[in-house]
Amino acid sequence: MSKKNQHLGSTLNDFLREEDLHNAAKTEAATRVISWQIAEEMRKKGITKLEMANLMHTSRTQVDRILKAKGNVTIETLQRAAELIGRELRLELV
Repeated sequence: MSKKNQHLGSTLNDFLREEDLHNAAKTEAATRVISWQIAEEMRKKGITKLEMANLMHTSRTQVDRILKAKGNVTIETLQRAAELIGRELRLELV
């Protein structure tokens, strides 16, 4: 006889909480959304990755990491990128 799946019928949020992955998943999702928004604003304003790198005093590779939300992208880095494209990063406790 096979074992029953303990997660069968649970929601994704329930599963993530049970596996202690909920906070990490929310953080990853938020970072990806903000990175996507920065990329979209850059596209609308015609700012290339190389131009953004020059504005941020960093490399094009680092801008790629920011826009793909790869590695350890800090809130400070996202805020700086947002300011350079004329936007503001807002965080709040709810």
